[in-house]
Amino acid sequence: VWTAKGKIAAIGVRIARGVTMHGFALNVTTDLTAYDPIIPCGIVDRPVTSMEGVLGVAPDPDAVRRAVVASLGTSLGIDWMIDT
Repeated sequence: VWTAKGKIAAIGVRIARGVTMHGFALNVTTDLTAYDPIIPCGIVDRPVTSMEGVLGVAPDPDAVRRAVVASLGTSLGIDWMIDT
């Protein structure tokens, strides 16, 4: 998932021996130094970023988690029970 400032999230799918695995990563307040040697998706002029990098302030990770879970539940038609 790309923003004007770089790659902020990734969705991955792997199928091995008939088993599907999937994952989702969203950089909220991530220390991005580990990404320095990585060229995301092979695009040299687009770095990895975070929500903090895009917004200029660090969002509350728990608030982001609740919003992502609620949005995913709405998209899937699931009424999650979310810890507050």
